[in-house]
Amino acid sequence: MKPAANPALTLRLAGWRRLLLLAMLLAAFGVLIGRALYLQGLNNGFLQQRGDARYSRVIEISAHRGMIADRNGEPLAISTPVESVWVSPPDFEAGADKLKTLAAILEIPVSEIRRKLEDTQREFVYLKRQLPPDDAARVVQLGLPGVFLQREFRRYYPAGEVTAHLLGFTGVDDNGQEGIELGYQEHLAGKPGSRRVIKDRLGRIVEDVASIRAPKPGRDLTLSIDRKLQYLAYRELRQAVEDHRARGGGIVVLDAKTGEVLALANLPAYNPNNRVKVASSRTRNRALTDVFEPGSTLKPFTAAAALEAGRVKPETVFNTAPGSMTIGPATIRDAHPLGALTVAQVIQKSSNVGAAKMALSLPSETLWSLFNRVGFGASSGSGFPGEVAGRLRPYRSWRPIEQATMSYGHGISVTLMQLARAYTVFASDGELKPVTLLRRDGPVAGEPAMSAATARTMRGMLELVVQPGGTAPRAQVMGYRVAGKTGTAHKLEGHGYAANRYVSSFVGFAPASDPRLIVAVMIDEPSAGQYYGGTVVAPVFAQVMGGALRMLGVPTDAPLKDIVLPPEEVKEEV
Repeated sequence: MKPAANPALTLRLAGWRRLLLLAMLLAAFGVLIGRALYLQGLNNGFLQQRGDARYSRVIEISAHRGMIADRNGEPLAISTPVESVWVSPPDFEAGADKLKTLAAILEIPVSEIRRKLEDTQREFVYLKRQLPPDDAARVVQLGLPGVFLQREFRRYYPAGEVTAHLLGFTGVDDNGQEGIELGYQEHLAGKPGSRRVIKDRLGRIVEDVASIRAPKPGRDLTLSIDRKLQYLAYRELRQAVEDHRARGGGIVVLDAKTGEVLALANLPAYNPNNRVKVASSRTRNRALTDVFEPGSTLKPFTAAAALEAGRVKPETVFNTAPGSMTIGPATIRDAHPLGALTVAQVIQKSSNVGAAKMALSLPSETLWSLFNRVGFGASSGSGFPGEVAGRLRPYRSWRPIEQATMSYGHGISVTLMQLARAYTVFASDGELKPVTLLRRDGPVAGEPAMSAATARTMRGMLELVVQPGGTAPRAQVMGYRVAGKTGTAHKLEGHGYAANRYVSSFVGFAPASDPRLIVAVMIDEPSAGQYYGGTVVAPVFAQVMGGALRMLGVPTDAPLKDIVLPPEEVKEEV
């Protein structure tokens, strides 16, 4: 006899409820079956991707950066292979002792490694970039799961600080940060590639599957720089800065016929191969990014403007007595009274009063136009990143005193590159040459800035400057006729000029009979007692110009024993 069923233990559903529950269960199973068909048949990429992630990985392949070479093919910047250490946090395993050893090899704290391993969702984290080969080998010997090496490239600069301001440097990702490296980033940088690899259960790469994209190396770049001339210029500039306890300095060497920059150096410098704790002020290329008042190096352009306008001739006389002139509340002075001077003597003796009188004899627009035609107030077009244009104010705003002081280089600001380029008009019969940091294969045409007759006349006047009686006899070079001009200017300080802070400069070219090179030198704040351009800077010019002409095999155009120094130092007006 069957026991009677307990009504409390018996569940009876209404007919429609049973059907509803059955329908819901069937619908749920249908969704699951549909999802399975979709993922495994129609769209299996997701599951494939998740599966691949457990044993395969795509790794980037760094591209080789193009070499930077000087005009003769000598390397100035090259990329060398190095290893970077990276880790896959989910796969990493290491005891306390090995973790401590790893931190010691990488020279980073253990706490930093632990911090980088915190996010186990990430599968790629750099531990240390660009290790030396010996250190990378020691990391491999530890045999830590999830730790890998990746081949990268590190930039190396064989000339170090000698070419630092010109070339700049690259960052840890091998991208240009300053100088040529930054300006020609797209040309030098390659395009990275990638490859797919298989890893084992410990995260170690055991097989290359395929190359997804081959790396494309960057292109090489040939500069106009001559490495030997660069070293010569840097060496002489550094010696002068040290001897005169100067704040800094700059030098530019141009090919007078092609406009190529053969050398460019600045001080203070830095080592681009080791930039630990390098102040940003040391990385600026001051010859292109810093401006200064050129002082008397501008007087030849004032005289050229007056000659071009037909207001004067080389023999025209200006009375500079008593050695000063007053314009409104301001007074312009010469270093010592000179009396009556011809235009040529105004340049040779560097008379501020004579230059001011020449400038005031011209309409302000005439003087401004000449300054503008020789490139002042505009970028030199070198292509260097961060190059500035200087300052040449519109002539309509000039007051008489401003026009007068601008005649001898006050109230106008220029870069050393602009100043060097401007002198190409005297060296090339009136043409302003386009400057370049890249190698050219021959002479180039420039833009007419003045007549050839005026340029040749000024060339003769500039030769007088380096002869006895001029302000720069120390700029003479044995065996060559030299032409140039000194400059000594007070530095701006607040709303006026500092009493005892100067910028000393010299710009010249040689051989004067057929100019080949232009050298512009600037020394910032010499503080050893001497500050005149003819004393501080002219000797640097002579050493660099003489050495460069001999290196290039330029024929002499003067007797080998033609140097004559005056018994007393000739001073120049500030």
